[in-house]
Amino acid sequence: MGDRRRAGDPALDVGAPRERLRDRAGIHLQLDGPADPRGVRHLSPRDGQRGGAMKFGLNFFPSFRPSDLSTAAYFDQVLRMCERADQLGYRSVKAVEHYFHDYGGQTPNPVVLLSAIAARTRRLRLITGAVIPAFNHPVKLAGELAMLDNVSGGRLDVGFGRAFIPKEFEVFGISMDESRARFEEGIDIITRLWTEDRVTYQGKFHRFNDVHSTPRPVQKPHPPIWVAAVMSEESFVAAGRRGDNLMIVPYAGSVERARDLVRVYRRAWRDAGHPPGAEQIQVSLHCYVAETQREAIEGFRRPLERYVEVFSEALGSWVGHESPQYANYQKMVQGVISTTPESILENRAALVGSPEEVVDQVAMVREAFGEVEPSLQMNFGGMSEREAFRTLELFATRVMPKFTS
Repeated sequence: MGDRRRAGDPALDVGAPRERLRDRAGIHLQLDGPADPRGVRHLSPRDGQRGGAMKFGLNFFPSFRPSDLSTAAYFDQVLRMCERADQLGYRSVKAVEHYFHDYGGQTPNPVVLLSAIAARTRRLRLITGAVIPAFNHPVKLAGELAMLDNVSGGRLDVGFGRAFIPKEFEVFGISMDESRARFEEGIDIITRLWTEDRVTYQGKFHRFNDVHSTPRPVQKPHPPIWVAAVMSEESFVAAGRRGDNLMIVPYAGSVERARDLVRVYRRAWRDAGHPPGAEQIQVSLHCYVAETQREAIEGFRRPLERYVEVFSEALGSWVGHESPQYANYQKMVQGVISTTPESILENRAALVGSPEEVVDQVAMVREAFGEVEPSLQMNFGGMSEREAFRTLELFATRVMPKFTS
């Protein structure tokens, strides 16, 4: 498989020896403020250690019914929230790829949404959270992602995922038993197309000769790479060994299980020789902030119930379905279906309350996972615009300053 190189260091030219590139993998992290014409700044590994300033991002995962609001109204809200988040100091925005259901299905192509966000913002990092190599030809995906990196002035972070909903695999004619192999082959092809002048590839799923991919990414050797991992320990180990950044979703299982898997990832990262503390981890969390705890909990209930409703509906295709590639997913399905607002709060898998209470909850997230970037769903379940913008403002003005100074 081709060499997997990390982004962010102008000194790491494409022709550098692979050993040197591996030794320096992950040292350079992406920050808000520009320090060169591409808007890329760099940190030493020490800056990623516990006790440093935290960063916070937004996670746009559509989970509404047509009766809640129109798709056009949802995207209008997303774009205006991103404009304001850019001004308030949030670091990143993430968009998902899903299909055929009200659970994420309004964004079948996150690149399109992130391109619109790029045009309305100046500083936000733009994260695909995630694109699915199994459902996209990697040659086409490499060009589209590089195009977004150029359009945004080098603000792209690329998150890849395996997908996990059987209906999506069925419609695309892809076996779930091939998901990991397609995932790994797709990322390998894309990184080679970004970093090599001409690529010939003879893989299990894709074969082509003498391809020169254009455009080339702005960031060198390529944009930072993230991988989404949910339940499979193998996914966490593989991400750590490769030196990929990590995106996790605690509410899909439990905070305790997610914490243990993050430890597995960090151990694999260190054992592979990557610099300790240079890894980046995003934790996806629902977030609802109001002036009082009572108002927040009451407001959180309805959109969370809608979110669980559409999520459970999408997971319906797991009935009677098994795949060795997705160990423990039946348990996850049952956990999602049984989720209530009370259970998600008891499991500390959401940030809900007054600003003061949410400060304590963020501190607990850092205590559980170490230095991570919370990626916050603030407009889930068809909630009102007033609620979404209130959370955005209160979190930025009364929670973030406790962790970003």
